[in-house]
Order: sequence, then structure tokens, then C-alpha cells
Amino acid sequence: MASGPIANIEVAPTLGWPRDVTIDPRIGWPDVPRGTLTWPEEDVSSSVLDRDDSHGWSGVRATGEPGSLTTQAAVETAATPSGQVPTAGSKAVQPALFRPPGPRRAHFDVDEFDTGREEPESTPVPRGTLRDTPFLPAPPQPRIFVVANQKGGVGKTTTAVNLAAALALGGLSVLVVDLDPQGNASTALGIDHPAGTPGTYEVMIEGAAMADHVVESPEAPGLSVLPATIDLAGAEIELVSIVARENRLVRALRAYLADHPTDYVFLDCPPSLGLLTLNALVAATEILIPIQCEYYALEGVSQLMRTINLVTGELNSRLRVTTVLLTMYDARTRLAAQVAEEVRKHFAEQTLPTVIPRSVRVSEAPSYGQTVLTYHPDSAGSVSYIAAAQEIARRGAKEKA
Repeated sequence: MASGPIANIEVAPTLGWPRDVTIDPRIGWPDVPRGTLTWPEEDVSSSVLDRDDSHGWSGVRATGEPGSLTTQAAVETAATPSGQVPTAGSKAVQPALFRPPGPRRAHFDVDEFDTGREEPESTPVPRGTLRDTPFLPAPPQPRIFVVANQKGGVGKTTTAVNLAAALALGGLSVLVVDLDPQGNASTALGIDHPAGTPGTYEVMIEGAAMADHVVESPEAPGLSVLPATIDLAGAEIELVSIVARENRLVRALRAYLADHPTDYVFLDCPPSLGLLTLNALVAATEILIPIQCEYYALEGVSQLMRTINLVTGELNSRLRVTTVLLTMYDARTRLAAQVAEEVRKHFAEQTLPTVIPRSVRVSEAPSYGQTVLTYHPDSAGSVSYIAAAQEIARRGAKEKA
């Protein structure tokens, strides 16, 4: 068989590519100076384009103003095919083509769900500037809520502190017991809790009186907190060898309520079903379950219900699920509506009509040591938590009637 023709092409050593190759100058991305890495925050002094090809691009430069581009006065015109630059007196001036000084970069600080509406600056609101919260009716006896859900990130702590603040602003006496070693509830209520601060650990492990370590929160009058520190992280192990370890909290709480009249108690639990959460389930009479409007949160609730049934049958027959609150609700997604429908189907009477929407203000408030009610009283999150607290108070008043 005859072999085909062989092309005589000189190849550069070790490269495997022809030596004499001409590339169309219009192909490819222009050479970008290193200074544009910080564009548009800093001025780019060097030319971004310095070409005189068939398109006539020449010397486009960036100004110091973010997001704006101008051309130098000497290169505002496009080159003619002959390579000469026309003047305004001899020929009509053609506008130069603008190119951004560098590749476009992703804006990681922009919310993908941003609607384009500009919100006011996130400045903390003085605690004296609050919404007018209506007076709320007191329950016939103290209502002890355990805020529990073994699924993390569903808004347990956020729900506990904001409901507690809303009820306190309504004229009620409220106690928050922080059982999470992270101490996020203490932070949100303006309580400093460095390692060694007396609080929940001393009550649970050392048997100290709760009244000796409860502190007043600056968030609202009548709002008290039993703070938690990182020392509480070792309480799970230390409780194992203690007799009647599941009753440590209920004994301390009963002694405190006997001398300190309180309308509402919120027990903020860690995202687990360990001995700290078990103590809270034994000490409480009602369960408040915050459910994030996503599928994984439903799985967490099913596992929590099995634990609740075991506690009810063996340790605390008074315990019952009375309140379910939908959190992080996004009305723009079909998934949120489906999860809400599924929750209302299984917890028809317990689910509050108010849902807590996704809100940046709710997430920002703890960084200032405040709840969203005092940080941004007019935000959607603040209004929703106040409405939820009013519904909880009304349900408690109906039981009294």
C-alpha cells in the first residue's frame, strides 16, 4: 500500500508545536496588568489595552471611581484602517470601545436572593428605642418551655432569645436557661460569659443554687438569664457518674421558682440528645420545636419525637408538644411551602400561624449582643417574633380561662 504524503514541518525541540505560527491579534484576552486585581477599589494607572488592530481599540484606562471607565483625551478616537487617528475638525470622531480593566470577578458578598431593594444601614438601635409592644396576659402558672431539636441550625437559640425578649417587653417575667456550651443565648441577651463565669455548669455539676448565678439581661426589664460557658462542654461526661443525673436541673429550677415568681422559662438546648437535653426534657412541661423549612429538619423532628415519647413514658409524664414554629421561611421557594404544609398536617393544633422569614437583621443582631427586637425593631424578623410571642401568650391565657 502506498503511503500518503508527508508534510515537512519544523518542530521546536521538546515542545511539539510548529515554530512559525502567527496568531490573529484579535483572539484571546488582552494583557491585564497586575494592578487590576484590586479593581475597582484602587486606580489602575497602566493601560489596559495598548493595541492598534482592525478594531481600533487603544489605551482604555480606568478612573479612580469604582465601576466607571473613561478614556484618555488623546485616545478617545478610534484608529482608521490606514493607522491614522482622525481629528474632530477633519472627520467625524468614532467612539472608542470600552473594555473592563480585567476579568469580572464573583461578588461573594452579594445575596443570591437579593431583590434589588436597598435596606437602611445596619446600625444598632438604642435599647430605649423599641416598638410599642402590647401588654401580654400572664399564664395561671409558670410555663416551662424546652426549645429542642437535635437538628442543628434550625433557629433554636434565636427563637428562644427573641421570644423571651418579646414576652418580657410585654410585661411578663421571663427566665432563659442557657444549656448550650457555646453560650449563644447568653451572647444574644447581652451577657458576658468567658470561661469561669458561674452559671449553668455550677448548677448542674456542683449543685449550686440557681438564684445565686441568674443575672438580669439589658434587653428588657423582667428578663433574666442563667449563662453558660465552655465549661459546660465537660458536663456530659461528669454527669454520667452522678446519681439521678437526669433530675439535676428540675430540682434546681423548682427551688428557684418557689422564691422567684416567673411567668415563662425557656430552656435553650444544644443540638444533640445528650444528658443536657435530657435534663431539660425532664424539667420542662412544654416543648417548643423550631422547624427550619427544609427537608433535613423534618428528619430531625421525627427522631426528636421518638425521644420525647421515651421521656414521657419513663421520666416526665407532664411533658407535651404544645408549640411548633416554622423558621427561615422563604416564600419564594416551593420547598418552603411544601415543608410548611407537611408540618401543619402533622402538627395542626401546635403550629403557630406566624412564620419567621429569612432575615439578615435576625442574623446580625447577636453580633451586637442584642435580640432583633432591640437591634432593628421594624424588621420583618422582629415583627414576626412579636406576633409569635403574642400567640403563645394568648394560648396560655386560654388555658387560664
